[in-house]
This record gives sequence, structure tokens and C-alpha cells, in this order.
Amino acid sequence: MEELDIAAVTKRSIRGVFALVTRSFFIQVVSFTVNFILTILLSPAIFGVYFVVSAVIAFLQYFSDIGLAAALIQKKEQITQDDLKTTFTIQQLLVISAVVIALVVSPYVGKFYKLEPEGILLFQALVVSFFLSSLKTIPSILLERDLRFEKLVIPQIVETLVFNLVALIMALKGFGVASFTVAVLARGLSGLIAIYIIKPWKIELGFSKSVAKRLLSFGIPFQANSFLALLKDDLMIAYVGKVLPLAQVGYIGFAQKWALMPLRLIMDNVIRITFPSFSRLQHEKRHLGIALEKSLFVLSFLIFPALIALVILFPYFLLIIPKYHKWEPALLSLGFFAVNAGLSSISTPLTNALNAIGKIKVTLYLMIFWTIATWILTPLGIIWFGFNGFAIMSAIIAVSVIAVVYITKKHLDFFVIKTIHSPLIAYSIMGVVLFFASKYVIHELFGFIAMCVLGALIYFVSMWLIAKNELQQDIATVRKQFVKS
Repeated sequence: MEELDIAAVTKRSIRGVFALVTRSFFIQVVSFTVNFILTILLSPAIFGVYFVVSAVIAFLQYFSDIGLAAALIQKKEQITQDDLKTTFTIQQLLVISAVVIALVVSPYVGKFYKLEPEGILLFQALVVSFFLSSLKTIPSILLERDLRFEKLVIPQIVETLVFNLVALIMALKGFGVASFTVAVLARGLSGLIAIYIIKPWKIELGFSKSVAKRLLSFGIPFQANSFLALLKDDLMIAYVGKVLPLAQVGYIGFAQKWALMPLRLIMDNVIRITFPSFSRLQHEKRHLGIALEKSLFVLSFLIFPALIALVILFPYFLLIIPKYHKWEPALLSLGFFAVNAGLSSISTPLTNALNAIGKIKVTLYLMIFWTIATWILTPLGIIWFGFNGFAIMSAIIAVSVIAVVYITKKHLDFFVIKTIHSPLIAYSIMGVVLFFASKYVIHELFGFIAMCVLGALIYFVSMWLIAKNELQQDIATVRKQFVKS
């Protein structure tokens, strides 16, 4: 492992963001295109089989790592071969145990979901693919710790191309469910081969009690965060599906998906960078505070205007798109989910910074609070406000970002309002114009597109007038990272 100075962290972080954003765009385009073709070639039942067994396999992920990868990425000192061997050995014991159990119970899974033999075979193929994926963990950790995201994205792109190409060819030849079975195996093998070509690592087994104890002290609370997120989000959806009519659950899912889209497209890629980047800066608290401010600025600069435009323009979108008017009852939920998304774009980098400096128990306590609050307030919200209560309570809980800011400022020196005030002013100006002008301009799709373009122009011009010097400095910094060798 190489030691990184502040300049190297800056350069690789910026390049990593661009690499991840480019990868995400490419993967989304390829996946959407092939998925569209597959929906023509394959029946809904075949897709149902694939999604159901994929969800079952995804559940295994929570118990296959116990946060050891995150512990290695966060570790302040250089990682050693003992660290790698111990992590790999513990993970493989967990993965192989899960794989054996999954393969043994696969006939019972088939009976539970009423799967045909082809469906059971697909489940077993996904189990094998899950094992292959676990073998990529150590090379992935080494790349991520070194902030080599431009290399880390290559296996992901290879996997996407192989999976979609194989699935498409086999579907065209009429193989049905087997199209996915072969595709997931091909994806697992191709990704494994690609990452070991890019970052070779000699597989070794070994165990150090002291290393395991140190890594697990961070890893278990980290994984507990993920498990609580599962209980807070996915299990809550399952509860709502039981107590509300399916149409109302559909409104919740529709509103949540649209409101969280800016987070999935923007924040997820930035956050993927910030944890390893912040971890490399944990011994430089001043620079870490600056990096945290830059992350907050970038996220607020991109996410805030997208959310306000979404809330203001979406009612017109429902009117001009055929058969979309049926989603009008979801508009109120969309607004409250947007509030949740905006506040989450602030709290998530802060909890990432706390994790990076080793305050994992602090973030665990915060997640426990959010989980309990969700399970207490959401049922009450549904009783008081109907299905909109789900979104209303999510927005109220998100206000706890104030506490997250207060806690984080105890450990790091940074400013929130000073950092995000420019985007707030600019998107407020944009929002006022869109709100009053849209009803006069939007009568068809062309008018809707025109308002989107106008809103973007108003926002970026306002930002330039308000924060010209800061933007020029940031643009120059980004350009320098790509110009210099």
C-alpha cells in the first residue's frame, strides 16, 4: 500500500468522482437499453423470477462482510498482509457458510416461491456468483484505499457489458430464464478476472486474533448501521404494504423514487469517494474540514436545484405525459420526500466524516435513533395523515440533521450555512421564477422543456453572480488535477 499526501488525495478524489459519474451514466444507458429489449423478448413471469431470487441473494450481503472492508479502508495506519489475510479468511468463512446453506435450502426456496427447475438453477447460479464476488473484496479494498476509482470502475463496466450482452443474446435465442442464469455466471467470472488483472493479489489464508479484534471493533458497528438501515427502510416498506392499500403504497414508492433520484445519480457517487478520501485525511483535521465543506458545497450545488425544480415542475409533467395524471395523489408526498432528500444530502457527508475518523459508535447511535424514530412516527403519521404520513414523518425525522451538525462540529472544524448559502440563494431565485412563470409557459412538452432550460440558466447565472470567485477557484482546482501528471 502506498501512503498518500494531501495533494494526491485531492487529485485522486476529484478524478474518482468523474470516473464514478461517467461509469454510472454508461451503466445506466446500457442497462436501460438492454432491459427495454429484454422486456420485449421475455415474459413478466421470467423477470419476476429474476427479481425475486436476486432479492434473496442480496439479503445475504448483510452477513457476508461484517464491515471488515470498511475497517480496512478506514484504518489510519498502513494495512499489512496480516490485515488482508485475516479479513479474507473471516469473510470466506462467512461467505462459504452462507453459500453452502443457500445451496442446501435452494429446493425449499424453490417451493416457497413456486419456482420451476429453471428458477431454482438461477438461484443457485446467483449463489455461485455471490461467492465469486467475495473473491474480489481484497483487490477492491486496495484500489479503494488508494483512491484508484478510475481503475475500480473497469471491472464494473466489464461486468455490465458481459451480463447484458450474454442475457440479450440468449434471450434472442429463446432460452428464457436460462438467459439470466448464464449471464450472472458470466458476469461473476468476468468481473473476477478483470479485477485481478488490474490489481493482482495472491490469495492467502491466515488469522491474527489481535488484527481481527481491532478490525471487528470498527467493522461490526459499521455493518450494524447497514442492518439497521435495512430495518428502517426495507422492512418499513413491507409493513406499509400490509397496512395500506397497494395503490397507496404505489403512490409512496412513486414519490420516493422520484425524490431520491438526485441522490442516487449525484450523492451516491460523491459519497462513494468521500469515505476513503476522508479516511486518508483523518490525521489532518484542518484539511478534512475543508474537504467536508467542499463535499457539502458540491452536493448542495447540484442536488438542491434539482429537488426544487422537481417539486415545482412535476405537477405540469403529470399533465402533459399521457396516462401520468393518475399519479397526482403522490404530489404531496413528493414534496416531503424532497425535503428529506435535501437534508440527507447534508447529513450523509457528515456521518461519513465521523466514520472516517473512527467515530463509528456515534453514527451507530444516530442510526439507532433514526430507526426507532421511523418505527414510532411513521405508523402514527399514517394514522393521522393517511399514506402521505409516511413522507411527512420522513421529512420531520430528517430535521435531526441539526443534531448531526452539532455532533460533527465537536470533532471537526467546518461551516454548513456559510458553505451552502450560495446554492440556497440561487435555487430560491430559480424557484420563484419557475413557480410564477410555469403556469403561463407550460402547456405542452416543448413548454416544459423550455422551463427546465430556463430554470437551469437562471440558477447557474445566479450562482455565478453570487459566488463567482469560489466557482472560478473550484473550476481551476478541478482542471489542474487533470492537466498535471
